[in-house]
This record gives sequence, structure tokens and C-alpha cells, in this order.
Amino acid sequence: MMNGQGQSDRPVVPAKSPNNAGQPAAEGMEGRGLAKGNPSQQSAPRTLSREGASSALARVREAAEGDKQVRFTALLHHVYNDEHLRVAYHALKRGAAPGIDGETWEHYGQALNVYLHYVFDLWARRWRKTQAHGDVIVVRYADDFIVGFQHRADAERFLAELRERLATFRLELHPEKTRLLEFGPYAAEHRGRAGEGKPETFGVTHICGKKRNGRFTVVRQTIRKRLQAKLSAVKAELRRRLHAPIPVVGRWLRSVVEGHLRYYGVPMNGSALSTFCFQAGRLWCRTLRRRSQTARITWERMRRLIRRWLPPPRICHPYPLRRLGVVT
Repeated sequence: MMNGQGQSDRPVVPAKSPNNAGQPAAEGMEGRGLAKGNPSQQSAPRTLSREGASSALARVREAAEGDKQVRFTALLHHVYNDEHLRVAYHALKRGAAPGIDGETWEHYGQALNVYLHYVFDLWARRWRKTQAHGDVIVVRYADDFIVGFQHRADAERFLAELRERLATFRLELHPEKTRLLEFGPYAAEHRGRAGEGKPETFGVTHICGKKRNGRFTVVRQTIRKRLQAKLSAVKAELRRRLHAPIPVVGRWLRSVVEGHLRYYGVPMNGSALSTFCFQAGRLWCRTLRRRSQTARITWERMRRLIRRWLPPPRICHPYPLRRLGVVT
């Protein structure tokens, strides 16, 4: 395949030979190089997932389209940053062959967890036992973590000492993702007086709510911008697969919905999950209706397709007391 997606940016080579191969031979056709207005872009032509990776300028374009208020103070940060490395890591196939460095998906994950175990986990556990004056809760997933404190003084001191700890290993906290947030039964009132909004982390909005008995609880809902961006991506991909067979599109869309439910399927987020599943089915119906001007897809048939291919909205991560409860 010549000049396909993910291939190198070499000049176009003519695939047709001269008509007259005798003596003297007809003049052969000349190849065509790159356009002068399109400089070569940085790209990784092949990955362990056997798919082409987007170029550097494409990644900058995606960052600008995803957030209209982003400021490109350092283009290198948007071309090669931790978020893209994390996405590339999770895009690798677990059973893929080792790369040029001889490392596999499992080895990369083990190296990351082992490194942070000694840099952060053990240090945070020792700090909690020897330095904290109140309760401290630490939750870490890969290189993302949340630390909860009973007293604000402990939180400020922990953050200052953590920066010094990471600096010894030539690491630093992300300036835009590292924040001190007040959260609890009285946090909503205090943050309202201070003009602060609801905290957003890990793709969900954390809300100070109350149960039916009036006790405090944490309500987590999918960030609206994340939900709309995901539905826009699903719509674009469905348009690209407009004429693909229904079973092929159904299997792909099922994997997308299943992945969304497994990530955002937390308690108190049922309405956002139902919205995503309904909108995904509606977009699929609109795409099928665009296939032909005569054939119409009724909602009765569409409901059968949705029940056949798409999983129903559900909570995948219940509360720990329910998830870990054992009856003997």
C-alpha cells in the first residue's frame, strides 16, 4: 500500500512503468515530493497495537478542539506530555509482542507501580503515622492520587513536604491538577461564599449531597464537557462506519459503551450513565437512517438492535461495604 495512513512521508513513487520498454526506452515518469506548504510532521508510524499514531500537529489540534480556552505556552507540553504517554500505554495490547526495547505492556505497568511504590506509597504511609494530627486517607491509581485530610494544616504541610520529596527524584506535581479543596458537610456553604465551584477530578464532578435521612454523602456525576466530548467522538466514528455491517458496528459500539460504564459506573451517577447509553443508541439510529433514502429504521427495530448489542446502564463500582461484604 502506497501513501496510506500511518506510512512514512517519503515522496510519491510512480507505480506505472513506461509503455515502451524497447530501445530507446520511453521516458519514465517522475516522482512527486511533499508539498512545500506541508512540512514533515513528527509521527510514530507503527505501535504495538498495530495502528497508526497521530502526528504532533494533530495532537495539538485535538487539544485545541477539546478545550477552546487552552493556552499553548509550550507546544512541546501538548505534543509529548504525561497524558499522551498514559493514553499510549493503555492503548497497547496486553498480548502484543515486546517492542524494540524488549519491554511488554505488563513490564511497563509493573515498573511504574514499583517506582511510585517506593517514591510515594511508603513515604506517605510513614508520614501518616508520624506527622499527621488527624485522619488521612490515600487513594492512588497509577500516577494519579487523592489524599484526604481531617485538618487543613496537615494538608498544607503534606503538600509542601511532598514537593520536596518528589524534587529529590527530579519529579514534580502537575501545576494545574494539584489543588487543595475543601470537602465535607459544610464545604458547599463555605465554597459558595468564597465563589468557588464544585471540584472536578478523574472526569467526575464531586458534589456535597445528603441522603434521605439527612446525613452527608458524596454525589459524583460525569463532567458535562467530558460527556459531550465522548458523544461527539462516537458520532464522528459512526459516520465513518456508515456503510459497515451492523454486527461490526454493534460490537464496536458495545465496547465503547462498556468501557464508559466501567469507568463512570459509580454510585449516584446513574442518570449520566442512562443519558450516555440513550444518546449512543440515538446516534446509531440516526446513522443507520442515513444509509438510504428509502429504507427507514423504526424505533421498534432499533430497540431490538440496542438490546442485542448495547449493554444497559449499571453501577460497576458499588460502595466498599456492599462490594466487600461477605455473608458466611
